[in-house]
Amino acid sequence: MTPIQCSTMLRNFSADDPGGWDHFVMWADAADAAGIDRVVVSDHVVFGEDLEAYADPKKGGAKGGKQPTGPDGHWLDPLTAITFLAGRTSRVRFGTNILIAALRRPVTLAKELATLDVLSGGRIDLGIGVGWQREEYEAAGLSYDGRGALLDHTMEVCQLLWREPTASYSGHGLTFERIHMMPKPLAPGGVPVWVSGTVNRRSMERLARFGSGWIPWGDDAAEVAGGIGRMRAALTELGRDPSDIGVVGNLAMVRTDAGALDLEASMAGVPALVEAGVTDVRVTLSFTRSRAEVDDLLGATVAAFRAAVG
Repeated sequence: MTPIQCSTMLRNFSADDPGGWDHFVMWADAADAAGIDRVVVSDHVVFGEDLEAYADPKKGGAKGGKQPTGPDGHWLDPLTAITFLAGRTSRVRFGTNILIAALRRPVTLAKELATLDVLSGGRIDLGIGVGWQREEYEAAGLSYDGRGALLDHTMEVCQLLWREPTASYSGHGLTFERIHMMPKPLAPGGVPVWVSGTVNRRSMERLARFGSGWIPWGDDAAEVAGGIGRMRAALTELGRDPSDIGVVGNLAMVRTDAGALDLEASMAGVPALVEAGVTDVRVTLSFTRSRAEVDDLLGATVAAFRAAVG
């Protein structure tokens, strides 16, 4: 049985210049010390000005969603940030939620992730998705309309290089013969890949081919129990056993009338998520800059979570 884990998002972005990123580093250090299982960071390389697209499911966004910064928001590169944080920590896993992997050249991305995985002691998870922003693809000289095929191509090349001692490939305008890439990631299959998306044919094919886990999106994230059922049915139809697929589920955080976090009430929602099939319970926590407050918050969160899981 897959262990039930507790994760949280580390905000590697800010609507305005935060005046430094010590608070970001401090949260990662505190998560490592407190026993949080995984912290995840987000990805944007550049921005256009059509931020309303984030709320359009037809463009890959989420209905009613709101982009957390304007076009001039400050965003740290996720893999560079994880590299820095992994060098300071010893046990917490790091993930991307999500990396727009198709914006990177596959062979370079494969090397970068393998290096990071080896140096961190195998503590890396790669969350991937197609993204929602046309301008980001255009700025990289890539086809937005072909972004799904680009993502699949990127994962094909990465997993090939991670798994094969001598790799050859031909497809999507790329051909190479008898290519060697060392070191490999520590896990035999390579860096675990978590595929984000709704339950649709393309994303489920991607999950079946490449995925160790699923990051539900849109309506499937909002009603995760039904989403998991649909995901499992889709994977079974595609010939993939869904029993080994991890699933992210967002825990609804409850607050008192005074606005304080009610951990006991919040953690009462954990058993239902676990029963539905969630293996990675994602908690959203207020972003304070006091280390003592963060230690108290994360320590109490982990203790309450472990008690709820039983």
